[in-house]
Amino acid sequence: MVGNGILAFAVLFVVVIFVYMSLRLSRQQDAERTFIENYTFRLEKGFTGKSISVYANDSLLLDQLIGEEPVVLSVRRFDEHTALLIVDKETEQVATFGLSELGGTYRFEKDENGIRLLPQ
Repeated sequence: MVGNGILAFAVLFVVVIFVYMSLRLSRQQDAERTFIENYTFRLEKGFTGKSISVYANDSLLLDQLIGEEPVVLSVRRFDEHTALLIVDKETEQVATFGLSELGGTYRFEKDENGIRLLPQ
């Protein structure tokens, strides 16, 4: 009976060690992950005099009153999937754009219908 208890405890101990090692290894892999792709965002037309916020996922990239155009932002890719959000603070409209995993240059224009992505 005592031998069975010791064996059960040893099995549980080995399982805990392997789970701990697995979690530690996955955290190290996530911390070392970097991306080489860059995004360039150009706010080209219709933004002058508007208060704009630009987010990539949940990171604030720009929050200001636009004085002159074009406004160019460059940022390195930092996540598997990236979405760009442009917020017009006056109208509280949010325009959301999915971004390519390959990086690239994105040009935007604002008119009475909202913010739109210009063809590349």
